[in-house]
Order: sequence, then structure tokens, then C-alpha cells
Amino acid sequence: MNKKILYLSLATVTFLYGDERLEDINIVEKATTQMVQDVSSEEIKSADLAEVLERNIPSVSLIRRSGIANDIILRGQTRDNINVIVDGTKTYGACVNRMDPPSSHIVTHTVDSIEVTEGAFDVEDFGSLSGTVKVRTKKPTKKLSGEINANIGSFGYREYSGTVSGGTDRFRALITSSTESSNQYRDGDGDNFAEQLDNYTEGRGVEQYNYRDRNMKAYEKNSVMGKIFIDVTDNQELKASYTANRSDDVLYPSSKMDAIYDDSDIANLEYSIKNLGDFSKRLDLQIYNSEVEHPMSTEYRVIGKKNYKTHKLTTQMSGLKIKNSADTFTYGIDSSKRNWDGEYYITNRANGVVKHIGKSIDDVDTKNLGLFLKSKKDLGKVKLSWGVRYDDTSIDTHSIERDRDYNSFSANLFAKYKVDKELNLFGGVGKSNRVPDARELYNTKYTKADNKLKRVLNGNPNLDQTKNYEVDLGLEKSFSGGKVKVKTFYSKLEDYIYYNGSRMKNSFENIDAHIYGVELNGDYMVGDDLTLSGKLAYNRGKKDTQPTNQKDKDLANIAPMKINLSAQYDYDDSGDIELSLQNATKWKNIDSDNGEQILDGYTTLNLKTTREFDNGLIFTAGVDNILDETYTTTNTYKDLILMSNSSDTMLINEAGRYFYLNAKYQF
Repeated sequence: MNKKILYLSLATVTFLYGDERLEDINIVEKATTQMVQDVSSEEIKSADLAEVLERNIPSVSLIRRSGIANDIILRGQTRDNINVIVDGTKTYGACVNRMDPPSSHIVTHTVDSIEVTEGAFDVEDFGSLSGTVKVRTKKPTKKLSGEINANIGSFGYREYSGTVSGGTDRFRALITSSTESSNQYRDGDGDNFAEQLDNYTEGRGVEQYNYRDRNMKAYEKNSVMGKIFIDVTDNQELKASYTANRSDDVLYPSSKMDAIYDDSDIANLEYSIKNLGDFSKRLDLQIYNSEVEHPMSTEYRVIGKKNYKTHKLTTQMSGLKIKNSADTFTYGIDSSKRNWDGEYYITNRANGVVKHIGKSIDDVDTKNLGLFLKSKKDLGKVKLSWGVRYDDTSIDTHSIERDRDYNSFSANLFAKYKVDKELNLFGGVGKSNRVPDARELYNTKYTKADNKLKRVLNGNPNLDQTKNYEVDLGLEKSFSGGKVKVKTFYSKLEDYIYYNGSRMKNSFENIDAHIYGVELNGDYMVGDDLTLSGKLAYNRGKKDTQPTNQKDKDLANIAPMKINLSAQYDYDDSGDIELSLQNATKWKNIDSDNGEQILDGYTTLNLKTTREFDNGLIFTAGVDNILDETYTTTNTYKDLILMSNSSDTMLINEAGRYFYLNAKYQF
């Protein structure tokens, strides 16, 4: 009858019958996956993908760094422990300080759906240690269609986007673009980014924003994506796409530098052949390349008044995947090469002379070749799936440090038992692996001693790869008007790559640790007009062995219990209103040896209403943080280079009360 009923019905059908797409052969995805659907239409407040994930997936927490380009924590893990894959491609950030995480290189208005698979159950993709975030962008349509979108919000937020798609029976094309900018938002106390930094430094820090730049915009971002789909024959299809992102002057107040710009280019080519015979129902070939350029600088800070420091980094990722799918088997080759390079410069403002200081990451290549196989078996009420993967990885550096080679096996076994028409039980065991990246192995800093620059190796070339041994259990229950899913997991991490903030060099170490938790998701329809939803996630993490000269047993980045509740009322077939609540308990289980702080819990209320008209117009209005609460979602683990005095590292608060209005015209 309305879109909420439609979404819930589709979810229930998927729950009962599963997804019959041949390429998604592993039933584990149905039990451990959480979906965010219709992202471009529903998630219109911000173009930041990390914010969308944090609002919709309880096991995802936000690492707030700026007004955009924020990072995520999934089940207590972050950085390269999480795979972010967009239409089968991988893009890595260039910044060693995670100013440009992989999720920042796609904007929400291009996204159709997001699939978050938790646990050690992905054998198709290299390095999926704790989970995988798979983003699927819009597809071109045969019928001529499109939309124009305008979004305005508090603190000078502006976002304008447009999409056009169309074609023939054989050829389809799509192009979409957007421009987005915002002033510095203000927290619940009324402080913008510069003022939050002033408060932290008590007005005396050389890291403060200088007088000229303290009121500049928080960021500007432009994006364009183009796609072409060609049906070469009745059973062969060619897909090509290109995405470009251009971000300028992105402020990071809790860090010591800001991003001058952040540019990424992603090219993707796919070729598929169906029904080749009994042993090949579908053969897929994919080739992609992504490049990121990211200079960050002290140019806007007091410390850069006479001479400012720039850290310029670039990274390139090229990948090739060949995958063959039969009735019950999928197997293939997954190969990739990542290059990462970075260097420091000093610029004299008076004469414009630029002096090269040295390399931070010296032209490091990470080459991987992976072989994978996965299958499923239907045994009546029991459905089994399993997967195995072998990886051979070499990491070569042009620095004086030694090269590294790694090889590993990953595997998983998952079972789903259909107790009756409404109840499913599921469980699985898995092992996954992740090799250290170039920053963790080779990152170099330079300090001044005796009026000379001294090279300090912050990385550790002796790191082993991390192994995750995991058990997941849960149940799904559907009933008249609703459904509920409960999951629990235990993850044993061997040689976990961990940052030791007490060390001046070789700061990364291998430790053993474990993480466990529980997650709850449920929806219930009260009549035809009111839908109630609830989501909860709780994790704990402990060190089994200690970093050098440290005693705190709590693992960093383990966010407190989070609860998301919402009620959506459809007042007619064309309009709805939604009230949502997000609550996080006090963050008290912290790694104090590595800079984490006890944080107060918080509760925020949000309100949104949408109205559709027959002429193609859709209006959405909303207000987030209605009570104008001052709070933070992000702790201060020292693996990020953040503002730090002799006691505490700087926290950055979330936005205060935020109003927004979105107008969309579809044709």
C-alpha cells in the first residue's frame, strides 16, 4: 500500500525464501548481513556514507574527524580490518591518518543499497578480517528517467545533484553528478570547529586556526559518476563505469593538519557470459583501477604562519577478478596490486620556496594473488555453505627496510536450520586473515634533534599478519506483522596489529586479543500505518597479551552499547513522518594506556517527514538532535594522529540541532 509496507514485505520474502541470484551463492550472507536499501532516496541529510552506516547499522560506530569523509568501526574493528567494496572495486585512502577512508570516495546520492556482512565469512575478497561493506550504486535503465535534487541544511549546508538514465534494449547509460559544501557546524554548546580547537588549547596553541582561515568552510566536494551497460548478445553483457571525486579544503580540527584537497578516480570494467554449459552458468571478468591523491598541510594553522608543512600522499589500486558460477559452486581468481607513496615538504610563505624533507612511505607495492572456492548444499531443513581461500601476498618497499611475504588460508562453514515456517537458527565458524599495510610496516616521521632532522620509523617491518578465528550464532523469527533477528559472536584475534602510543618508534605491534558481542534487530507493524523498529549492539574487547610496557587490558575502539529506535507513521499513501531515537551508554571500558577517555552516554531525538506528489515532486524536512545535546561518538585511540597535550587527546563534538529540507523532482 505504501513504501514502508513494501520494504517490510520484501524483507520478509527475502528472509523466508532467500536471494536466488546465482552470484550470491553463500547462504551465510542471508544470516549475517544487514541491508540499507534505497540509499539515494532515503538518506538525504548528508552525502557521507559513514553517517548512513552509523544511523542504520547498530554494530557500526562513527569515527568523527570532520564534516565529511568520516570513518567507521564495525564490531570493534576499523581501518583495513574492514573491507569496503563498491560495485566490486576497492579504493584505499592515501592518508596515513585516515582523513580519506575508503567509504569517503562514494557519495550517497549515487548509492542504491549497502550490504554489511559481519564476521569472518567472505572468501571472495582479499583481507576481509572482521566484515565487508559492499556498496551497490545505481544502474542505468532502458526507460528515460532521472531526478534533480536540492538539499539545504543548518550551518550553511548545500547539496545539489542530478541523474539522467536511459537507453535501448541493448544499450543503457547513466550519468549522475553532485556538488556539496558546508560551513563548520556548531555543537550543542554553539562552538564551531575553530572554537572547539580554541577550547582545547585554551587559546594558546600554535595548532589553532589562524585569523584569516578560522571561519572558512568545512569542506567543498564535487562528484560525477557515469555508467554504460551493453548487451553484446543475449547472454553476454559489458559494463563500464567511471567515478571522480574532488574534495577541497576539508578541515580536521582534532588533527594537526587539514586536507588541501582529496581527489579520487575509479574506473571499472566488467564482462559477463551466462549459460556456457553445465559447469558454467555465469562467468564474470572484472578489471578496475582506482587512484587517490591527498595532500594535507598546516597551511591554515598558526604554526604555518611563516612556513607550513605539507604531507602529500598518493595511492593506486588495480584489481582483476575472474569468477565462474555453477549450480552449487563458485570459484575464481582475485588479484590486486596497491602502490602507496608519501613525502613531506616545507613551504616558505615569504618567497614560495618548497623544500623536500623526506619520504613518509617510500613507494610500497602490495601484490596479492588469491584463489577462492565456495559452495552450498541443501539438506532439507538444513542449508550448508562453506568457502575456502588461499592468498599469496608480497610487499615491496624502496626504503632501506626489508620486504615482506605472506601466505594464508581462510575458510568458513555455515549452517542454517529451518525449524518451522517462521523460525530459523543459524551458526558458523570461520577463519580470516589480514596482512599489515604500508603505514603499519614502513611509515616514517622526522623529528628535529641538534638542529638536524632525524628519521624515525613509526612502522614495524617485523609485523605478522592478523588471524581471526570466529564463531557466530543466532536466530531469525518472523511473525504476523514483524520479524526479529538475534546474533552473537566471539572473535579470537591472533597477532592483532595494534598501535602502542607509548613507543617513540616501531609503534605497531602484534598482540593477541578477543572481541565478543550481541546484536538485536526487529520490526513490527501496528496496523497498516505504523511501523516500529529497534536495533541494539553491544561489544566487549580484551587483550590476551599486552603491548610493550602497558597494562590496560581493555581493547581500543570498542564502542559502548548503542540502541536505535524508530516509529514511522504513514498518514496516507503519499506521506509519512518518522521519529527516531539513538542512545549510547557511557564509554567506560577504555584503553587508557593508548589515550582513550571515559565519555558520557547520550540520547538524541530526530524527526523527519516526507511528502510525495503526483507530478514527481518529493519534499523531505527534518530536524536532528532536537534537544541540541552536546556529545561525541568518537574516542581518542592514538593510532590516529590527533591533537594531544600532556594529559588528554582532543575530542570533536557532534553537530547540535540541525534542520534540513530536501526537494526532489523525478521524471
